[in-house]
Amino acid sequence: MLPAMMDTTLAPATETDEQRTARFERDAVGFRPQLYAHAMRLTKNPSDAEDLVQETFARAYRGFHQFRPGTNLRAWLYRILVNAHLTACRKRRFEPVYATGSLVEDRQLARAASHTAEGLPSVEAQVMARIPDPVISEALRSIPCDFRTVVYLADVEGLPYGEIASLVGIPYGTVNSRLHRGRRRLRLLLDGQFGYRADTGSAAGA
Repeated sequence: MLPAMMDTTLAPATETDEQRTARFERDAVGFRPQLYAHAMRLTKNPSDAEDLVQETFARAYRGFHQFRPGTNLRAWLYRILVNAHLTACRKRRFEPVYATGSLVEDRQLARAASHTAEGLPSVEAQVMARIPDPVISEALRSIPCDFRTVVYLADVEGLPYGEIASLVGIPYGTVNSRLHRGRRRLRLLLDGQFGYRADTGSAAGA
C-alpha cells in the first residue's frame, strides 16, 4: 500500500524555470530510492530499472507544473513510472520480467492471488496458495503486459482497485476486467503449460 506522502508547500502562481527545478529537486528527487525499488520489481534488471527511473523523472519534471501541491506526490510519481513502463513494454515488444523469489516472498502472491474486490480469498486463491511460488512467477511472465501489470499491482503490491485505476489511468471497471482476464490466463497456463491442475493446485499426474 502506498503511504499518504503529502507535500504541503504551495507552488506560486508564477515561477521561473530555476524555481521549478529547485522545487522539483526538493520535493520529488527524494523519492528516487522508492521508485528504483519499484522499477527493479517491474524490470528485474538494474540497467532497465535505472532507465525507467530516469524516464519517470524526465516526465515528472515536464509535467511538474500540473502537479497539485498538497496531494500525494509519491503516488503521482509512481503512476508516471507505471505508465512509462507500459509504454516501454509496448514499444520494445517484450514482456516485462518480474522477480521470481523476491517478488512472491515480499507480497506472498501465492496466497493473495485472485482475491475478490471485497478482499475475500476466492477458491482460485486457495488453489494458487498450494502451487510453488516460482511456478506462479513463471506463469506471470507469460501473460500480456497490460493484464500482468494490473495483476502485479493488485496481488503483489496489494493495492485496492481504486488506487490501481488511478495509478494506471484506467476506469475502475477496466481494472476489474483486466484482473479477471489476467487471472484466468494465469489459471489456464498453470493448468496447461505448467502442468498444475486448477482444481487442486497439484502437479498433473501427481
